[in-house]
Amino acid sequence: MSVGLLAVVDDILSAALKASAKTAGVVIDDAAVTPQYVQGLQPARELPVVGRIALGSLFNKFVIIIPVALLLTAFAPWVLPWLLVVGGTYLCFEGAEKVTEWFGVHHEAAGEGQPTTEPKLVFGAIRTDLILSTEIMLIALSSLDPDLGFWPTVGALALIGAGMTALVYGAVALLVKVDDIGLQMMKQPSRRTRRTGARIVGAMPTVFRVISIVGTVAMLWVGGHLVIANLAETFWAGPYELLHVVEHAVEAAGPVVTWIVDTAVSAVAGLLLGMVVVGVVLGVGRLRGGAAH
Repeated sequence: MSVGLLAVVDDILSAALKASAKTAGVVIDDAAVTPQYVQGLQPARELPVVGRIALGSLFNKFVIIIPVALLLTAFAPWVLPWLLVVGGTYLCFEGAEKVTEWFGVHHEAAGEGQPTTEPKLVFGAIRTDLILSTEIMLIALSSLDPDLGFWPTVGALALIGAGMTALVYGAVALLVKVDDIGLQMMKQPSRRTRRTGARIVGAMPTVFRVISIVGTVAMLWVGGHLVIANLAETFWAGPYELLHVVEHAVEAAGPVVTWIVDTAVSAVAGLLLGMVVVGVVLGVGRLRGGAAH
């Protein structure tokens, strides 16, 4: 392998790693959201369903998102910040909706209560993945050096797309099978092994609740930061400037504290924006319900 090719590969790997770090919040959310789609399935169908969703995620990234994102970057780069604002707002809405559900507000979905077939379940998961994967790839694209070049950019995005898909759905596959591992351990002759298995099985509901909370917070943080940062790229820099003022006020405490404050402010902003959107959606739903009667 020539030195020039090695340098290109190194550039692609470095760019992919740097851009991937900024997608962490959405990746956490993606990994937290997906297990709900396999809960209640027969154990023998869990991994095949996760595999089908993962293939759908790869289709989303490589056939839809990356080509469209590259076309927009080449011919209409001004559209990307608006897409990130819209996507960030959607994440804020999803996060706020989950928060309201914690306090007993139930959001009925169309077709709720009807039996869901496996193809419909997989389609719903892939549709949700399309939104989250779009955010992952757009954040990654916006984080890449504009001077990287076309093919290195394609290579970095492909590496990020494949790597994130493997990470998310590998973690999901592990999560949904951990309780089965625990059940098998409970059947072993060793008393200590049986106890460990029982603890694993007993801990899984708490683990999924914690993952759900982490995913919701990540959704609000990422969504809020996307909206704040990209509003500054469109027509309103006020929230971004305010965030910088807050960061400057605490930067003497060190980078960790600064990051925590930045995350907290973004999450609160995301929650406030999400609550507004939830209120609008509920209001429209009630108006439609009243009109139907």
